[in-house]
Amino acid sequence: MYPDPDMIVVGAGVVGLSAALALQARGLSVTVLDREGPAAGASAGNAGAFAFTDILPLASPGILRKAPMWLLDPLGPLSVPPAYALRIAPWMVRFWRACSPARVAQSTAAQTALMDLSRDELEPFLAATGTLAMLRRDGNLQVYDSDAEFRAALPGWQARADHGIDFHHLDRAGMDALQPGLAPRFVRGTFTPGWYSIADPRDYTLALADRLRARGGRIDRAQVTALAPTAEGVAVTLADGAPRRAARVVLAAGAHSHRIARSLGDRIPLETERGYNTTLPPDALDLRTQITFGGHGFVVTRLSTGIRVGGAVELGGLSLPPNFARAEAMLKKAQAFLPGLRPTGGVQWMGFRPSLPDSLPAIGPARATPRVTYAFGHGHLGLTQSAGTARLVADLVAGAPPAIDLTPFSPQRF
Repeated sequence: MYPDPDMIVVGAGVVGLSAALALQARGLSVTVLDREGPAAGASAGNAGAFAFTDILPLASPGILRKAPMWLLDPLGPLSVPPAYALRIAPWMVRFWRACSPARVAQSTAAQTALMDLSRDELEPFLAATGTLAMLRRDGNLQVYDSDAEFRAALPGWQARADHGIDFHHLDRAGMDALQPGLAPRFVRGTFTPGWYSIADPRDYTLALADRLRARGGRIDRAQVTALAPTAEGVAVTLADGAPRRAARVVLAAGAHSHRIARSLGDRIPLETERGYNTTLPPDALDLRTQITFGGHGFVVTRLSTGIRVGGAVELGGLSLPPNFARAEAMLKKAQAFLPGLRPTGGVQWMGFRPSLPDSLPAIGPARATPRVTYAFGHGHLGLTQSAGTARLVADLVAGAPPAIDLTPFSPQRF
């Protein structure tokens, strides 16, 4: 038998492991519990970007304008499987309400604060965990099919400019100089040089797990079903009935977090953005920067392990079988948009991104006890916001004033 740790972190994805390492750095003993083990979910298959310039929430008037057209295409950037439409309706109503101009302004301010903190915390965190060599600074190129699409994006770029984010609008010649081989249909682009990425998100998350173990932490494969406050701390119930205890718990179980939170009286409207991708061999394309095809809802990213084509949003929950036709549709588009791309030899993937209707994560104490801290619901920004979230979690556990105002991220805001 092992002694009870100071902390149990539920979830061995990039957010959970980052928080666990930050807590270790504060001198606490940490055990991580995960139903599948490290890097088994969205932390393995994401696009590998630290998208600190992505300060605009997904819930916005722009998405409302595009959504009807996208939803008509079952393989398009946004889809809701018919079998799931009724179940997700309450979440969609909340999403629609979050798209009002006043709510968007509030969410943008909160997202910006978390992005700034995450950017400032990233390199010190990577250095402290021995992973700084995995950081890349290749930038991001957003491309547009038409001048009209480019003009429609300008208010979003102005919001970034107001925040001091560096970017450069490009004509076709500028795009060709930066990334040769784009199809002629793309007439304008915007390059963001301050867009960072990681060599491979799965390798990075596994490296964090190795560092946690090397510093004396434990990672156990176990499915947590419930949490309950006790006089001494928190009791953790596992699916096999085995009890676990700790002085405090951090719940960072991604798309499964809301089910566990119910045991503490919190009903949090978490849904899953089911993301798809195909990872091609490294020589599939001479890719020099990450490319975002925003009008089509996917990106093409250069990783150390291959060329990853993926993105889109399928709001389909945790139980429906994958629809890999979505990955195939994105790959077919990528081949048309980048004619030099060799589309063979790829590996398909589907994963669950935990998404809240206002595009902000839940970071803060549970309703039933301050001994449980929530850290989930980052949508497609889990990797991006992992170091900042880890700092906030460590501050909350230590009783220190958080580095930013956590009111917009309150788990009880719904």
